[in-house]
Amino acid sequence: MQFMEPLGVTDSSVEASWDYDNDDWRKDFVDAVKDLSPGAMRFGGLFSRHYKWREGVGPVAKRPSMRNYFWGGKETNRVGTHEFVDLCRRVGAEPFYCVNFASDGEKRFLSTPEGNRTGDAREAAEWVSYANDPDNKERKQNGAPEPLNLKVWQLGNETSYGGNRTFTLDQSIAATVDFAKVMRQRDPSLKLIGWGDRGAGNVLWAGELLKRAGDQIDMVAMHMMGQSPKREDTVLKGLLYQKDPERAWEELSEMADRLEVRLKEMEAVIASQSPNAGIAITEGHLSLTPHNANPILYEWLSAVYHAKSLNIYQRHGARVKIATAADFNGTRWTNVAVMLQTPRGVTYLMPVASVARLFRKVNGTDGVSVKTAPSGLDIAASRTAGKVYLHVANLEYRRSVEADFAVAGMRITGGRVHEIAPQDLRQDVSQDKPDVFRPREVALPNGPAPKWRFPAGSVSAVELDVQSV
Repeated sequence: MQFMEPLGVTDSSVEASWDYDNDDWRKDFVDAVKDLSPGAMRFGGLFSRHYKWREGVGPVAKRPSMRNYFWGGKETNRVGTHEFVDLCRRVGAEPFYCVNFASDGEKRFLSTPEGNRTGDAREAAEWVSYANDPDNKERKQNGAPEPLNLKVWQLGNETSYGGNRTFTLDQSIAATVDFAKVMRQRDPSLKLIGWGDRGAGNVLWAGELLKRAGDQIDMVAMHMMGQSPKREDTVLKGLLYQKDPERAWEELSEMADRLEVRLKEMEAVIASQSPNAGIAITEGHLSLTPHNANPILYEWLSAVYHAKSLNIYQRHGARVKIATAADFNGTRWTNVAVMLQTPRGVTYLMPVASVARLFRKVNGTDGVSVKTAPSGLDIAASRTAGKVYLHVANLEYRRSVEADFAVAGMRITGGRVHEIAPQDLRQDVSQDKPDVFRPREVALPNGPAPKWRFPAGSVSAVELDVQSV
């Protein structure tokens, strides 16, 4: 999943994506996102706590600007429901929204200089009707005769992170039931995501959420943010990593392991309450200093974290239905997937997006277990019909690792390797070299026991053609 949020003056992510000269999304932006090929895109985040969806529909000239209470400055509302859904359809992604969930309980939004910015369950339900009711007059008047068919919606965003400012667990569950019932009255086929991450006392909300509202939601949301180094002598601050890049590589690999600890904790809590509820990781990124702007994220050094984390999510795919590895797009923050040159020019994929693109495009539909693997390789596997796919991260900074391929009960008849393997792991991407991390594709050597040597620090997707024996 990719996560788009208007970031005001902090990073002109949404406004910079819009071509005001042609009154459309920037073509270079659309082309880059289509190449990235995200499965879903969410609009929302903290911004949802004061977002009024009706301000983003209807004639553009009549849409009011609004204050961005979290990220500073003003938003024009030039990008609203129709524009966001249009972008998603162009790039082949499923669009979904995080609703204004009674401002997650933040009382300051009840009375602001712009009035009451809190949204109740009825407002959310009216948004569902606007999007999905075939006979909705308001949508038709705004030039969309056919339903938008928005089926996935998130209720609450970081609700448990607010301390005394936001809902308590009990209040959040009550609001979840209220919103879900009213929204499903408008469209019973909705897939709803409830907030279930840690709250006060470091306790996951998911257990109580599913115990009391499990019949109302399909997935539990958690965020994999705050992924910061734990070593006191870390080199992942500012430019320190440049003096010891191998040490930075090791630290980033360690940090990825902590994701699995959190994921297993959430899985255990959910399993105790529900056999079917999924996990939706609707935000997640590396949090390095300077805040969201560390230059290491331009470099291939960061790929070890991104590849390991995506492999972790795939190995836990029985529960993880939505996973996010970075913020979506930006002009200044480096913790994004898509970087825009401003005010115009080239849009390019950051290393995290290059890994995500590779794993997304060369992937199966069903999980496969990896029985053995050479030391130094992190592997997730999947299959579709007559193909088996391996996502391989060589965690060795200096050493290549050779692997023999074998699939139980199958004969390998051929295959290809899609490989990103910079000779220098400090290779960076920029508008001057936007395709530096585009994978090369090589046929596997013929033979009854195919093998491949994965270069140091490489990330690869292996495609094996198989037949039953």
